[in-house]
Amino acid sequence: MRLEHQLQHFGSAPFSRAALLSVLQHYRRPNDKIARLAEEGVLVPLKKGLYVLGPEWRTQPLSLPLIANNLYGPSCVSLDWALAWHGLIPEGVFGVTSVTSRRAKSYETPLGHFTYHHLAESVLLCGAVMESSENGVHYLIAGPTKALCDKVLFTRNLRLSSVSAMRAFLEEDLRIDPEAVGHHDREVIRTYCRAGRKVGMLELLEQAMEQWT
Repeated sequence: MRLEHQLQHFGSAPFSRAALLSVLQHYRRPNDKIARLAEEGVLVPLKKGLYVLGPEWRTQPLSLPLIANNLYGPSCVSLDWALAWHGLIPEGVFGVTSVTSRRAKSYETPLGHFTYHHLAESVLLCGAVMESSENGVHYLIAGPTKALCDKVLFTRNLRLSSVSAMRAFLEEDLRIDPEAVGHHDREVIRTYCRAGRKVGMLELLEQAMEQWT
């Protein structure tokens, strides 16, 4: 089988150096071959040991949230990128934002900027959902309630003292569309509260979201 057909088996998913070496096992110097493939644009390095196929070799479009999940983990796409994905905020978002139970990190890749914020492991997957793209790849992303909880946690200098102030933050600063939020998950917010960080702000978030329903 020709090399191009073997590589296309990776589809739109990111793949490791080990997976790549299994395809190149018959080459005498596979590391040199990998370097040449990267120079030719057949491979796009995302970080050391992780790749996607170059544009001309892909048979399916890339999934940025799937790449975010694989680039640094355990992690879950959240915050602004998830809010935009759910249609809760009107603006486009620069870069893919995620939360992780590991230390905060960021990557600048040929596909864009990926940032990861540290979140307690007890709430990392709380309110997360598994979604799938049109080409059948699956990725982990925050549901609307989780994305809002994470936004409250990671907005610096957020000091609100009333439900009306929280609503102003959500509707005027973030430009959240209340009708797009739909049903909110109270248990997600309460689980976040039990984690002990910004409890007062999260309680205001719950009350503000109650007024939307």
